[in-house]
Amino acid sequence: MSILSFKNVSKGFGQGTRRTEVLQDISLDVAQGEFIAILGFSGTGKSTLMNLIAGLEMPDSGTVTFKNTPITGPGPERGLIFQSYSLMPWLTVKGNILVAIDAVFPKLSNAEKQAKADEYIAMVGLSHAAARRPAELSGGMRQRVSVARALAMSPEMLLLDEPLSALDALTRANLADEILQIWEQDKKTCILITNDVDEAILLADRIIPLNPDGTLGDPVAVSIPRPRDRIAMNNDPAFKTLRAAVTAYLMDVGIDAKADETRNLPNVTPIHAVPRAVTQAQEGLIDNRYLKFENIHKIYPTPKGPLTVVEDFSLSVDRGEFVSLIGHSGCGKSTVLTMAAGLNAISKGVIKLDGYDVQGADPERAVVFQSPNLFPWLSAMENVAIGVGKVYPRASRAERQDVVEYYLERVGLADAMNRPAHSMSNGMKQRVGIARAFALSPKLLLLDEPFGMLDSLTRWELQEVLMEVWSRTKVTAICVTHDVDEAILLADRVVMMTNGPQATIGKIVDVDLPRPRTRKALLEHPDYYRYRQHVLDFLEEYEHGAKPKSKPIEIAAE
Repeated sequence: MSILSFKNVSKGFGQGTRRTEVLQDISLDVAQGEFIAILGFSGTGKSTLMNLIAGLEMPDSGTVTFKNTPITGPGPERGLIFQSYSLMPWLTVKGNILVAIDAVFPKLSNAEKQAKADEYIAMVGLSHAAARRPAELSGGMRQRVSVARALAMSPEMLLLDEPLSALDALTRANLADEILQIWEQDKKTCILITNDVDEAILLADRIIPLNPDGTLGDPVAVSIPRPRDRIAMNNDPAFKTLRAAVTAYLMDVGIDAKADETRNLPNVTPIHAVPRAVTQAQEGLIDNRYLKFENIHKIYPTPKGPLTVVEDFSLSVDRGEFVSLIGHSGCGKSTVLTMAAGLNAISKGVIKLDGYDVQGADPERAVVFQSPNLFPWLSAMENVAIGVGKVYPRASRAERQDVVEYYLERVGLADAMNRPAHSMSNGMKQRVGIARAFALSPKLLLLDEPFGMLDSLTRWELQEVLMEVWSRTKVTAICVTHDVDEAILLADRVVMMTNGPQATIGKIVDVDLPRPRTRKALLEHPDYYRYRQHVLDFLEEYEHGAKPKSKPIEIAAE
């Protein structure tokens, strides 16, 4: 039986030449008790679709019906959970939930309302925090309050508008598991908006792609038996096949072809300020152990005494190698990276690059942060040009301009070089950050969760951009990430860190997969999921702050 139905629905915004058609000719039926995942890139109209179901927007044409009745506004039978928590900061956890219960069930006695609130607080595992206010909660806990509040209204349908996207990877995985458990208890009809393929496969009965032009792709049935376990699925042939098919479809419809070859990189030699003895960046370089971390420690003073965040971190990286650094939040990944960048003092030990001690920041070590830190009043070209004159002092003005334009083209911004940074999306800003780093022709490229603020599908696109540009330069690179697939996709080796404090290297996996790499090709490679399992097993062992007493091991390519 269909509980929700879209019939030839279209929706746009604006007037005249400024009008944008967001959704076009949408037809969809959702069965009672079904779990649907709507999957698509940012800007494809996913949230507009959700707002039509919630009754917050009305279609321009066509009809949206709930139980055969047209939707004309919001209603308690459709419980909505947003990406942002929207909690009342002056109320406790229980107070926030009681507000919803009072609105929907005004005739219940006070005792019944209290009992109902307690039931749903317990369901999301927050009984211990019922008297806390939102400011005292983590992001994951606040989203649990939103889930409990929606469930307490006893909706017939639960609408989840990217409820997990603002959370870190571990919290996101844990809350997805909890949502799945709650759904399996009540079997409410659920519609999830997401940009994460794995999340969609884990939770949904059907995945429905939303194309960039605002039309729906063909629904994909998820036939993996329930209950589903995210670790076990890694070895399930049905999961691998479905994951590869959905990924290939989304990349084909949503990711543009690589940039056309219209500019050439000029033949100019970068000269870095330090070390002084190195006058040409490409001469006299050490190939093996080009970058060395030797017994690195980072210790912070605290009122209770010294706190060792990173302990005995030792790693050798060859010239041209790409290393991914992965681990749970708080394991010191970014601390190691900022020490290599010269932005954070080393408490003990030494870092050597090309035979010289790393001391202070320098353009020979380019950093791409999670937030690209652009000057908002400057154009993309002007932001990338910063530092290029220092790195290429012997190049002509035209040659330096060619360097800037070449890398902006490589990251797909050939038509936006003169656009000011403040008018760009987060994805475009990060492209500028990547171009700026490569334009400095660094000896070492350091990437600190460079795609962490982006939705999953935009992240895929920029990973492709990064790999394409890196393949041309073969610059030695270290990338801090929390994303297992990103770590394997980019790296020659994945270095896994134990939990902090006193974090160190727990395991190293050599990734012997062919280059140049694409996500579609790797998902079809017979060894890909074996590498993925190594990393997943390690992260599971160290989940929730555990500190197993295992010695660091290195897994060579088989």
